[in-house]
Amino acid sequence: MMIHGFGFLSLSASFVLPWALTGLVQGQKITESLFFKDVRQSSTVQETPLPSRKLISRVSTATTYYVSGNGNDRNSGLSTSSAFRTLRRAAGLTNPGDTVLIMNGIYKNGPKDGSVLGIKRSGTANAWIKFKAYPGHFPKIQHNTWNGISISNGASYIEINGLEVIGNNANISLSYALSQKYNRSNPLTNGSCISIEGRSNGRSHHINILNNKIHDCGGAGISAIQADYVKVDNNTVFNNAWYSLYGCSGISMLNNWSSDNNQGYKIFVTNNRSYNNRMYVPWIDAGKITDGNGIIVDVSKGYRGRVLVANNIIYNNGGSGIHSHDSQHVDIINNTAYLNQQSPEVKKKGKGEIYAGYSSDVKIFNNIMYAAPGSAANSNMKNVNVTYNYNVYLNNSRINITGPRDIIADPQFVNASARDFRLKSTSPAINSGLKWNSLTTDFIGNPRVSGYATDRGAYETR
Repeated sequence: MMIHGFGFLSLSASFVLPWALTGLVQGQKITESLFFKDVRQSSTVQETPLPSRKLISRVSTATTYYVSGNGNDRNSGLSTSSAFRTLRRAAGLTNPGDTVLIMNGIYKNGPKDGSVLGIKRSGTANAWIKFKAYPGHFPKIQHNTWNGISISNGASYIEINGLEVIGNNANISLSYALSQKYNRSNPLTNGSCISIEGRSNGRSHHINILNNKIHDCGGAGISAIQADYVKVDNNTVFNNAWYSLYGCSGISMLNNWSSDNNQGYKIFVTNNRSYNNRMYVPWIDAGKITDGNGIIVDVSKGYRGRVLVANNIIYNNGGSGIHSHDSQHVDIINNTAYLNQQSPEVKKKGKGEIYAGYSSDVKIFNNIMYAAPGSAANSNMKNVNVTYNYNVYLNNSRINITGPRDIIADPQFVNASARDFRLKSTSPAINSGLKWNSLTTDFIGNPRVSGYATDRGAYETR
């Protein structure tokens, strides 16, 4: 929850405040069933409506390029049988409306590359550029450099959909990472998975990061810095932020930038599963473990639009589950946060599973916050106009602020140990939340509302 400094912009790195359980170090493995999925929900609380956004529409001159693990960059790239081999080759040709379909294969960076897929060319409002998995294929981007995927130079109207991005954690030991804790220029420990970088050469807007599997990056999982109109939806983000000295997190929105005067929702972090993101190396500017959060909206006090963080499932992160730090106009709605604050340094002074600090105009509604006994469920640190209400807190956690409709009780998950955070039929979270107009579905796409009132947490019981 700190303001993070970066001193190597020339390297096009992109790091942010961001599978590790307490005490997990490199070499240990966890087998876990993954669940994925979707958002929307009215309230007596003032709520800014969703903006009208015209999304992707094809143009007659659009080209589809193909990339394959068995391809060749001397091919035309215009069919599955003449596919390119590298993502770089396709990215250098794209124009508005084009699609790059990525087939099975492992795509890696070259020795001097700053990313595997570097996107610097823009689409338009009616002709986005899309980088997508070929139907039925599961391509992998594996890297040991600054970024698996980087979006920079103001590239806008870009979609990344259905890819797996894998960082370098498997090749790093904790002892090596600690030996590099003052080395700001080491991509082996500091590399991020997906980065939207707006600090130099132009700021990006209208970026969709959808349906991806993002893991094992020493730096951030998904980071957006000085960007606008960003949608991060239905991604699975885990095992990130372990080895970077920059204080990273799983999903991070830092220094949100206003490209226009629209005051409605423009940044969406929805339907994601973010877990086991954690810092093992101190943040260089503070000399201690500070972050490794599931989701953070960070240092965005000047942002004029609204941010919606909704329907996310967040657990076992080293830092908080979700929080707004030094930001404004944020709605944190219908999320489930479970046993975060795993880092001993954070657990000792943790501020909550879900909370806001140094923030203004933040609404924290309909969430389930399941903190460890004695750990903080929430906090209200130097905030202005921050409202908690209709949340559920576990009764043996430390609750620093409550709203009039908050509940202190066991939320009764179906099987939390198996990471099944659906609600039992006897849960006090069922039919007790506040309907939120902008949420029409839950984490897996079921309609909200299915009973006489919305449920609290990421799932709506049918």
